Amino acid sequence: MCGIVGYIGTQPATEILMAGLERLEYRGYDSAGLATVLEGKIHCIRAKGKLKNLRSKLAEAINPSQIGIGHTRWATHGKPEEYNAHPHLDMTRRVAVVQNGIVENYQELRSELKSKGHEFLSDTDTEVIPHLIAEYLSTTTELDGFFKAVQQTVNRLSGAFAIAVVCADYPDELIVARQQAPLVLGFGQGEFFCASDVTAIVPHTRAVLTLENGEIAKLTPLGVEVYNFKGDRLRKAPRTLDWNPIIVEKQGFRHFMLKEIYEQPGVVRNCLEAYLNSNWHLEDHPNFSPINLGLPPQFSENLEQIQILACGTSWHASLVGKYLLEQLAGIPTMVQYASEFRYAPAPITANTLTIGVTQSGETADTLAALETEKQRRSGLEAKFQARILGITNRPESSLGQIVDRLIDTQAGIEIGVAATKTFVSQLMAFYFLSLDFAYARQTITQEKIAAIIKGLSQLPAQIELILESQERYIEEIAHEFSETKDFIFLGRGINFPIALEGALKLKEVSYIHAEGYPAGEMKHGPIALLDAKVPVVAIAMPGDVYEKVISNAQEAKARDARIIGVSSMNKNEASSIFDNLLSVPAIEEILSPMLTVIPLQLLAYHIAARRGLDVDQPRNLAKSVTVE
Repeated sequence: MCGIVGYIGTQPATEILMAGLERLEYRGYDSAGLATVLEGKIHCIRAKGKLKNLRSKLAEAINPSQIGIGHTRWATHGKPEEYNAHPHLDMTRRVAVVQNGIVENYQELRSELKSKGHEFLSDTDTEVIPHLIAEYLSTTTELDGFFKAVQQTVNRLSGAFAIAVVCADYPDELIVARQQAPLVLGFGQGEFFCASDVTAIVPHTRAVLTLENGEIAKLTPLGVEVYNFKGDRLRKAPRTLDWNPIIVEKQGFRHFMLKEIYEQPGVVRNCLEAYLNSNWHLEDHPNFSPINLGLPPQFSENLEQIQILACGTSWHASLVGKYLLEQLAGIPTMVQYASEFRYAPAPITANTLTIGVTQSGETADTLAALETEKQRRSGLEAKFQARILGITNRPESSLGQIVDRLIDTQAGIEIGVAATKTFVSQLMAFYFLSLDFAYARQTITQEKIAAIIKGLSQLPAQIELILESQERYIEEIAHEFSETKDFIFLGRGINFPIALEGALKLKEVSYIHAEGYPAGEMKHGPIALLDAKVPVVAIAMPGDVYEKVISNAQEAKARDARIIGVSSMNKNEASSIFDNLLSVPAIEEILSPMLTVIPLQLLAYHIAARRGLDVDQPRNLAKSVTVE
């Protein structure tokens, strides 16, 4: 989950590296550091905490070096202290390495190197890498000795990693390698870049090349050479991005999270434009699907079951997806934590579609779970063969190399660690997928499909109405919860996952303990938690479970809990039930998660902001969980 960036070219490297790290800080902010090569020496500066601490140290020195690597860390091995910060160096301080990932066999390598006289200064797994490179360098006199040493080293490493390496004895070479962790190269005019995410380099170039697993590259002022770990030269061409750097700026908002909450109407419009067939009209009795996901027919042919693999917020979106796929398309669906599936996969069933959901496309557990599914179905008869679909906001990510097809959620870059716009875009993907399957399987009428599509088309304006009418009110009541210790969120049916998501958002950014429950389960134990100090948020949208949720909310109110309602009921009706009403427009129950989540995002945001917390970079969290 760490962020790495590298540069070689004609400009001073330090500021380019720092600017890149600032765009990657969402990947980790326990510590940071830079290493450059200048006048035959490695210059390494590291600092504990956020990047501002590193920038303060850098202000003390002028460094015109035109090659360097940088790192922002999310701790896995070793405490977040300066001595564990990257870059890590060998004993002679001639080799510097930054890494994203985990070297699983580092203890074995550490013991081997110690027996040869190497001394270690950190608790990290990464430190074995520069020592191992230095060991191989000491035995070579070849002109390409640096590259060969790195190549030999990566072939000794087990685990998931992406690395960037510089060497004082090879001041015109930057070596990078990837194995199960993201790494992208950028191509400029006489300058070249590497980073764990393209957000770090889009201000400088649109020409990028994503390294694949088992690839190593040499960057020099003359160009880029890509090889596999065996040393075979590969022919690869960069692609051109159409991203604009302005999309990652705050544009006047106090935090990226709030900006991204406000971007949600536009995200929904993007999805509608991308995946609705504009020439589909019910009155014309069309003989083609209203949804254009570009999925091959075999994805839905003879389909008997769907299994969805995801983590965190994506898991919550997948629970909504399960409801939609079962209720609209009639397909039995199960949702599993990817981290659990890896070690206890469900029994292999025939004609099963597996869906991996990850906003970054780099979530290590989800990728590994999908690989597990592919491997265990490999070689089986046709009906047991893997059918794998990915849902992601980053189609250029590692997920795209694993799955058969992708649904791009069209959300644009999300910087805030707590997912908001990527969550609603994942929901949109599940609405489209469910409708596409429902049409193919004829499980609901075309009139019902047309009604849902009409409702989806109205969502952008309805979300805008919530933002316009509710944010100020939510900001005001958020002041009353700055000292609250516990929250309960209740929902039923399709809105139970929204209760889970509301609780997660509050935990992530405000550090307040919060739990989401199916509303009907409160009386089966959790109701014992309630008193006047525990607010309860109840999602009560008109529909099949509306009366039940109201009844459950009244049970909580009878225990002196303060009740906050998310509902489309009128204020007079709500006043007898809720202490506070977070109002949303009236909408069909099956579409309601798209609206009920918005006030919960705003509530979590404003409570955290009121508490003076770092909303965009919550403690202990990182945007892309690229380690197990």
